[in-house]
Amino acid sequence: MTKRNTFLSIGECMIEMALMENGDYRLGYAGDTLNTAWYARALLSEENWNVAYYTRLGPDVYSAKMRGFFEANGIDTRFITCDKNRQPGLYLIDIDKGERSFTYWRERSAARLLADDEDALGQAMDHADMIYFSGITLAILAPEKRRTFLQMVAAQRARGKTTVFDPNARPRLWETLDVLRETTLNAAAASSIVLPSFDDETRIFGDADIEATATRYLDAGAGLAIVKNGGGDMLIAAENDCTRLESLVRVDPVDTTGAGDSFNGGFLAAIAEGAALPDAAKRAHAVAARVVMQRGALMPMADLRG
Repeated sequence: MTKRNTFLSIGECMIEMALMENGDYRLGYAGDTLNTAWYARALLSEENWNVAYYTRLGPDVYSAKMRGFFEANGIDTRFITCDKNRQPGLYLIDIDKGERSFTYWRERSAARLLADDEDALGQAMDHADMIYFSGITLAILAPEKRRTFLQMVAAQRARGKTTVFDPNARPRLWETLDVLRETTLNAAAASSIVLPSFDDETRIFGDADIEATATRYLDAGAGLAIVKNGGGDMLIAAENDCTRLESLVRVDPVDTTGAGDSFNGGFLAAIAEGAALPDAAKRAHAVAARVVMQRGALMPMADLRG
C-alpha cells in the first residue's frame, strides 16, 4: 500500500459568528490556518494526501463540536492537544461592501498554548511532509514559544520538509510593529515558501512594489516567495528566477473573508500534486475568485470539487 503524504496546518481555529444578509449571525468554525487546511483538503487527492490540523482545544462542548466538524470534513484531528482550563476563542464578522471587520474574544484561547507541549508539536511535525503556519500562529504565542516554534520549523526544513509561511500580519495581535517585523523575517528564514499579501506588506514594511516584497523575503532566507496582490499582478520569485503573472481575472467580492487562505490552500494543493508554479498560482487565483463570491470563510468542499 502506498503511504499517504501529510499536509499539516498549525494555528488557531475559533468559533465564528458571521453576519448574514438578514441580520442574523451564523455560527461556524474558522481561522486562517484552518481555512487553508480546508481548501487543501478539498483540492488534494484523498488517496495520496492526509490533511491534519494541529491546535489546542479545551474540554468544553464547543471544542468537542469543533473537533467533530474537522473530522466530518476529512481533517485529521489526532495531533490536537487539550487544555483543561481553556476553550476556543470567539469572533464576530461584520461585512460592509464586501470588506470584513472583526471583533475578537481570544485572550483565554487554548490555542495560545499550542506550542507549550513541545513533544506533541514535534511529533505532529515529524509526521508531516508539508507544514503550514501563519503570522497569526506566531502572534498568539508567548515570545519564548515563538522562538522555539520557529527553531522546530527550521529543523524540519533542514530535514527536507516543505515549510510554508503566510505572514498574514495583524498588528493588533503583536506587542509592537518592530516585533512583528522581526518575527516575520525570522519565520521566512525557516520557510521553504512564503505567501505574503502585498497590501499587508505595504502597511507593515512600506513596500513600494511586489518586487520589493519578494526581495525582502528571499534575502531573509525563504526559498520561494509568491506575492499575492488582491487580483492585481502577482509575483513568483526564487533566487534565480522571477515570473510576473499579469491580467488575472478580477471580481467584485461579496465577502473577502478567506480570500488569501483559499489561495494558499489551492496553491499548495496544486504544487503538492506536481503542478508548475505559474499554473499552481493561476489555479489558486481561480479558487480565491470563487470563494470571495460567497459569504463566509469556508466554501463547501463539494462545490470546490465540482
